[in-house]
Amino acid sequence: MRHRSTAVILLSLLTLSGTSYSKDTPVVLEGPYLGQKPPGLTPQLFAPKPSKEYRDWGGYFTPDMKEYYVTRRYHQSGKSSKVVFKLENNRWHESKVAWGGSISPDGQTMYARNQYRERIANGWSELKSLGSQFEDIRIMRLTASAKGTFVFDEVGQNGDGILRYSRLLDGKRETPKPFGQQINSGKWTAHPFIAPDESYIIWDSEREGGYGDSDMYISFRQQNGSWGEAINFGDKINTEGEDGGGYVTPDGKYLFYCRRCTPPNFEIMWVDAQYIETLRPK
Repeated sequence: MRHRSTAVILLSLLTLSGTSYSKDTPVVLEGPYLGQKPPGLTPQLFAPKPSKEYRDWGGYFTPDMKEYYVTRRYHQSGKSSKVVFKLENNRWHESKVAWGGSISPDGQTMYARNQYRERIANGWSELKSLGSQFEDIRIMRLTASAKGTFVFDEVGQNGDGILRYSRLLDGKRETPKPFGQQINSGKWTAHPFIAPDESYIIWDSEREGGYGDSDMYISFRQQNGSWGEAINFGDKINTEGEDGGGYVTPDGKYLFYCRRCTPPNFEIMWVDAQYIETLRPK
């Protein structure tokens, strides 16, 4: 999943059914979550009939759950494009767009690396810079809390990575700072997701004691405001391969992630978000 020399990895990686979008055999997608049957506490494939031509990944829902922006990667060329699915009259309609990325909890901002777009009447604004303090940082995924705190990864020149944060203090954006060793341990730390209420952070890391190349971890906010120890998601989530890209849907109901996430054979999974509570220390 890493491809550390490039910035092709994006937050929550979702596979859609190629059969659903075949020109020869079109299938109408109806209902929530692109018409897929929600899982329980056992992870399930999200739309488990991948196309022979492409996989869809890096997907994000808007808070109203009526728009879904995703990156489509074609196997033969290795190139990617952006697609949006919009829910109208209980049916999802697909179209190509020029942008995509994580979306703020209020739905008004879309983040892509060190840039952003704002929601406007007819869609989204042009790309804008996050500011000079972010311009020289190689960011793959940036997510924001409801308070406006940014949590993002920084890819090093030698292919390693760390997580940083930047808060809004009295309306001003603070200089990005690295997290402590609870989170920034191991030789690969990337693809963070911060809960809207800042109660936890999910990320993936390659470190001692893991199940494979990279595993998903979570840290819960402590009563004193510090971050707790990194907790491995366990063998129900992690495999011997590269697992990560964890992302919780804006309605708080489901955790999406990428299992054995090496293109073109990654598996996009989802599970009831209550799984997170099973990891919380008692």
